[in-house]
Amino acid sequence: MTEIKEYRGHIRNWKALCAELSIDTSLPDKKREEEIIVKGYEKWGRDIADHLYGMFAFALWDSKEGKLFCLRDHFGTKPFFYYITDDNNILYGSSIREIMKGKGFKKALNKDMLQLYLTFTYVAGEDTFFKGVKKLMPGHWLEFKDGKLTVERYWTPTFKPDDSKSLEDFANEIHTTVKEIFKEVKTEDEVAESFLSGGVDSSYVLALSDANICDSCGYDEERFDESRVAAKTAELLGRKQAVCLITPERYFETVPYVMENMEQPLGDASAVVFAIACRATAEHTKLCYSGEGADEFFGGYNMYRNAERYGDNLKTFYVGNTNIMKEDEKKQLLKYYNENVLPIDIAKPIYDETEGLDPLSKMSDVDIQIWLEGDIYLNVDKMSEAAGLEIRMPLTDRRVFDIASRMPSKYKVNDETNKVAFRTAAAKVLPEEIAFRKKLGFIVPIRIWLADERYNKDVIEKFNSEYAAEFFKTDELNAIFNEYIGGNSDLWRKVWTIYTFLVWYEIYFIK
Repeated sequence: MTEIKEYRGHIRNWKALCAELSIDTSLPDKKREEEIIVKGYEKWGRDIADHLYGMFAFALWDSKEGKLFCLRDHFGTKPFFYYITDDNNILYGSSIREIMKGKGFKKALNKDMLQLYLTFTYVAGEDTFFKGVKKLMPGHWLEFKDGKLTVERYWTPTFKPDDSKSLEDFANEIHTTVKEIFKEVKTEDEVAESFLSGGVDSSYVLALSDANICDSCGYDEERFDESRVAAKTAELLGRKQAVCLITPERYFETVPYVMENMEQPLGDASAVVFAIACRATAEHTKLCYSGEGADEFFGGYNMYRNAERYGDNLKTFYVGNTNIMKEDEKKQLLKYYNENVLPIDIAKPIYDETEGLDPLSKMSDVDIQIWLEGDIYLNVDKMSEAAGLEIRMPLTDRRVFDIASRMPSKYKVNDETNKVAFRTAAAKVLPEEIAFRKKLGFIVPIRIWLADERYNKDVIEKFNSEYAAEFFKTDELNAIFNEYIGGNSDLWRKVWTIYTFLVWYEIYFIK
């Protein structure tokens, strides 16, 4: 007998699986998907993930084999953690806070993680800030039997560029595939809204969806306010727009809520905006679409256009979206520094897997395997869950990645733009000025707000706290902050990353 112990997610191809596994399609959604997992495991065993499309993490008890079987989806859209106690029992689940309540858990800080965090701004790799708590990484399964733990990888992103197809061929394939996926992302009786920024990803998702309402974030300052651009897209597509106004007061008061519900520190300033947006959206819907995945799959970040400059240097240092603090800076700032803990150690195995491929493919693979999992998907999952909102990401799908994995880099970035083929696909349902609009990222005016004495009092207080002095040389900490206040606004990310760690640490280890 197989018993579900934990399940989080949404299985897209449930209709086909119900037919194959003889499952009653009239069952409630969660019960139906749990049946799919149980019967799928009984039929395919460890290979079950090969048959599933969607977002999922689960744990099963196999009474016949006397073992626990846990699995996380290919891209890590849903979190999953585990912890081995001193008496060799396993605690596991999608929530670290729930694991902490388990018998035998001992709370202790993993000090080495701070060193990595100051470079990545998120928790990269399988270790966490809690000593002994491990992530089950994307594309991995876990078995625990008779006190023995086995963790193995079942899927690895691979890139095999196909030069025989044209740009239009790939654009057509993207468009056809995403349209087919949209037939699976919800049932007929579900009603969904869609997040909308000024970018092509969310605009494309909205255009292909049946959402009548789109949800955007806005600011009082026009130069930061993408909701005005999004409003034009919504009007063009005949959809209504709901705008959540982000004020600096609302932003800063939300930071502790984010760090508590994230369970680990996250230095991504957009996470706070996203948390506010999730709570506002949850007031009028319980289901929303979002456009994550396309940037990493199809070459969406502006730095990808400079990939060729890095060349073989990628073997020697980490290059990513958030490489904000070098080792010399950390040695100067930290009271405890471990020479053997380096960001490249997390990225190098991924670079090794892509040996012989072009630099863009290597950079993309690193972001797919650690940045998406550690920052983007964790943010989406934890902030939506805290708000009582379910988010589905149609562009994060193996079928979409399969296209990207076969696409030559020349169709991802060129001298003029990024995400070329994806934008070409989006232009089939969007005007060119939207499909080919320059990527701006998720804009947050934190660079300005953080320097304003009306909002940074808690930053100053935490930088000068007793617990900050446990980790940082206080004079160096304040030197960074004072230089930032003095006009070097480029230092905001360093200030913010340190601050978010201290907010998180106070919640989990001081209070």
